[in-house]
Amino acid sequence: MTALALHSEKVAKKLVAAKQTVAVAESSTGGLISASLLAVPGASTYYRGGSVIYTLESRRTILGITGDDVRGLDPLTEAMVAQFARVARKQLDTTWAVAELGVAGPTGARYGHPPGLSVLAVDGPHCLTTTIETGSDDREANMWRFTEAAIELLGRALNLT
Repeated sequence: MTALALHSEKVAKKLVAAKQTVAVAESSTGGLISASLLAVPGASTYYRGGSVIYTLESRRTILGITGDDVRGLDPLTEAMVAQFARVARKQLDTTWAVAELGVAGPTGARYGHPPGLSVLAVDGPHCLTTTIETGSDDREANMWRFTEAAIELLGRALNLT
């Protein structure tokens, strides 16, 4: 089993057993959440698609997020990432969606958020959100930690069904 697949093997088995599907909208993880889900053999039975929504332009063009979708929501909050998960789930008509927004580093965000901060959401039969703060400016380490946290959050949501 590869390092990518190790993160998501249990989640993948649960999705397959339940005949459920997932979509992903990720920012600072740069595709690692999708790659982790896709690294497990048989991913085509549960993975419907994903997008790296790293910029405002990609959020609008690829995910279809509009100003109305995020009006009144502060950047990098659980409320905002939950909305991104809802949009991704609706867009691909999946059972579940995972969304991630964050600041991998080494510098902070233009809104004043420090490196090592990520907000994550799972939307589906159960909706969960969480905030990860690593306290680190190590970009790659943060990307991996955010990815692990996203897969863990999806696993928690699946255990609730």
